[in-house]
Amino acid sequence: MSHPKTDFIQRLLILPLCLMPLTTLGEVIVIRADRIIVGDSAHALEGAAIVVEGDRIVSVGEQKIPPENARIIELGDATLMAGMIDAHAHPLLSSGDYQSLHLNQSSAYKSLRAAAFLQKLLQAGWTGVRVAGDGDVFYGAVDIKRTIDEGFIVGPRMAVASHYISITGGGGDINYASPEQSLIADGLVVDGVDEIRKAVRTEIKYGSDWIKVLATGAYLSVGDSPKNVSFSPEEFQSLVNEADRQGVPVMAHAHATAGIKQAVLAGVRSIEHGTFLDDEVIQLMKKRGTWLIPTIYIGDYYEDEGTLREDDRNTYYVEHERPVWISWLTKAHKQGVKIGVGVDFGGQGYTANVFAREFATLTEIGMTNMEAIQAGTRVNAEMLGWGEKLGTLEAGKLADIIAIAGNPLDDIRLLENVSFVMIGGKVVKSAAAKIRQSEMLSN
Repeated sequence: MSHPKTDFIQRLLILPLCLMPLTTLGEVIVIRADRIIVGDSAHALEGAAIVVEGDRIVSVGEQKIPPENARIIELGDATLMAGMIDAHAHPLLSSGDYQSLHLNQSSAYKSLRAAAFLQKLLQAGWTGVRVAGDGDVFYGAVDIKRTIDEGFIVGPRMAVASHYISITGGGGDINYASPEQSLIADGLVVDGVDEIRKAVRTEIKYGSDWIKVLATGAYLSVGDSPKNVSFSPEEFQSLVNEADRQGVPVMAHAHATAGIKQAVLAGVRSIEHGTFLDDEVIQLMKKRGTWLIPTIYIGDYYEDEGTLREDDRNTYYVEHERPVWISWLTKAHKQGVKIGVGVDFGGQGYTANVFAREFATLTEIGMTNMEAIQAGTRVNAEMLGWGEKLGTLEAGKLADIIAIAGNPLDDIRLLENVSFVMIGGKVVKSAAAKIRQSEMLSN
């Protein structure tokens, strides 16, 4: 009879083998599918192929004779495109009553679950993730990024804001405990210019490459209102100035019109949500080049499939505020505001395929299927500062490539069905692919 401890150690030794990529670094790979979405054009290429060597794309286009000894991957009726990038993720959070779960889950437990989920997200075609603050006492998301960068686990590329910075009583505070309780909130709670500056410096010290600030109240947290503006002008500007001095961009959670305007004027790189837009804010965002990450689908999900502690507030939003917001987002898109894909889900309690439903909601605001796909690839890569190496399928860029069964330009919902995933030239998923070796060519 085996010993439980021995079985546990054996399982740990076997686990990394399950995460090994399916390719050898440095080999030449030719990937063929019926169509290719390059990412910077309104049309897909047909009858083309992508050649990958090492971690880079060598060529995209017509491929009659494959390179000598290349590994050929035939995907048939599929669409090749750049890997999807989620610009608003919370991998350490749980679904539903996430603030209470924050209190009864340790940082280590949440980090382990998040790392496992991020691997599932990669299998679903998400090769890049920006963490928009997480309900964590420590810096779990930074540690996960580090383990991926160092090759200990295979996961999506990550940009990280470790915490969402909040005021006392704001969306990142625990507002339903009695005064005599001493709790560590899911957000980083700060008040006044000095505390704000120190918070920014501390975030950067421990590895955050973005700063996330709750400029207004929120929908899903308890005891605050999305129509409240959180920070004074002096406080908010001090946060952005401190981040700028350190060369770190700022993303601002902002629902209320005045909060969005304050954040845009202060110089944030992106507005998250942006529920109560108006003409002035839209023009400001366009003029200053501020990105907008609306995260539309999450409200729909919780209205139809999930449960929230703040269900009544979400239902009111879906019935009364969402239609107005969609009309403003439509106007923002027409005016040329840069809109990207952010999902806003946590990493626990969801199936990975639902993340791709955000793309379909962007077609509600007037985007074509191609524009929606570009919002979650090229546009997000540019916002993250990854545009020179990711976001489109071009020679010289990193080989982050996925395949969708069928044609998402005809049906955007097909993005939920990813059949092939390559990240940095390594194949990590190859369902139903025909793989063969090219023959030696004679002189």
